[in-house]
Amino acid sequence: MRAIRVHEFGDPDVLRLEELPEPRPVDDEVLVRVQAAGVNPVDTYVRAGAYGKLPALPYTPGSDAAGVLQDGGTRVYVAGSLSGAYAEYALCRRGQVHFLPDQLSFAQGAALGVPYVTAYRALFQRAKALPGEAVLVHGASGGVGLAAVQFALAAGLAVAGTAGSDAGRELIAAQGAARVFDHRDPLHLQAAFEATGGRGFDLIVELLANVNLGDDLTALAPRGRVVVVGSRGTVELDPRDLMNAEGAVLGMLLPNATAEDLAEAHTAIGTGLRDGSLRPVVSRELPLAEAARAHRHLMERPALGKLVLVP
Repeated sequence: MRAIRVHEFGDPDVLRLEELPEPRPVDDEVLVRVQAAGVNPVDTYVRAGAYGKLPALPYTPGSDAAGVLQDGGTRVYVAGSLSGAYAEYALCRRGQVHFLPDQLSFAQGAALGVPYVTAYRALFQRAKALPGEAVLVHGASGGVGLAAVQFALAAGLAVAGTAGSDAGRELIAAQGAARVFDHRDPLHLQAAFEATGGRGFDLIVELLANVNLGDDLTALAPRGRVVVVGSRGTVELDPRDLMNAEGAVLGMLLPNATAEDLAEAHTAIGTGLRDGSLRPVVSRELPLAEAARAHRHLMERPALGKLVLVP
């Protein structure tokens, strides 16, 4: 089979297309013929060697995919893989594959795993979001951000989102978000705060904490909380802003989720796919051989939904 392999950590050019033996499942393992593989920001961090937990070399990147089970042809989406998702076949534990409804494309299925589990975990398992609360998704046009907007709207929250491009803001608005703001505008957070009537946000989902966290604390409602989903460095903040709101900053890292957490999240995803409240957005599909190009695209351009690779 064809698969992307990484023999050394580095820039995107370390992603090489190679021929490998087809994996053979044993015990509770299953083999998925991959029709689309999702590309996540964490894939670029791992490939660069800039992540806390790194795989042994060589390895095949990717944890999200969609395809059909080799032993029966059932359509599934993959959330985790033993062999890596950037390949024609992915070896998975049976618990890592989940039913993919017919109304979703394989590309949409490849957009589910990391983004939607992350969004669910941030909103409901870490922040304990409740209907009627005001939530700001800071960086809402990417895979995780759009998933958070969709989950929050379905749960009855008042949603606002930010993006740095016209296309990104249009994409957020198309999900039904009541308020959309341009995070390139230095006054965007003040405008978002004023849109709440000056009360502030009960919850902020933060995807770039090293840039935004200090300002986020000034936009919290009483006892509001920030969930940090992504950060690329350190940040300076004034603890008095946190004290004034009696707020909380919560960290979230998907590998820390328990088996029970993951099962709950995938149950919620299944419900949302069936009732139509969750609609994965795929911005671009590239051939598997262009994995390096996909990583560069993800690193250099504004996020607009999900980028997937097609074997």
